[in-house]
Amino acid sequence: MRRAILTVLGLAIMAQPAWAEIGRIKRSVGATTVERGKAKLTPAPGFQLLPGDTLVTGKDGQMSLTFIDDTRFSVGPNSRIAVDDFNYDRTAQTGSFVTRVNRGSLAVVSGQIAKSKPDAMKVRTPTSLLGVRGTRFIVEVSK
Repeated sequence: MRRAILTVLGLAIMAQPAWAEIGRIKRSVGATTVERGKAKLTPAPGFQLLPGDTLVTGKDGQMSLTFIDDTRFSVGPNSRIAVDDFNYDRTAQTGSFVTRVNRGSLAVVSGQIAKSKPDAMKVRTPTSLLGVRGTRFIVEVSK
């Protein structure tokens, strides 16, 4: 009985998704940080992104990154961009992706999530909500 309980408990723990990598930094120049909770991390090529990360660039900073669904971001100077939600099923190639652009600029080439269903990918700004449907675009927020 005890062994059966431990086995069931072990399977339940394994079934729960861990904080898994959602993308990687490809390029980072100038003043750049990734805020993860209270930590301010210095990104470099290969740096792994997690759900909830916030991308921050200074006046001379820029970042390029690729997500696991092949979405690509290019973050411009003086930007603050949060990855509020990222869920992706590689097998079905579906999921959801919500990004918040608080300030600065973000160029996007959407990947599999945006192509999977209408409004699966969204970009929030202080004044709008954009539904993305498999395209390329730039969002700029001035403050």
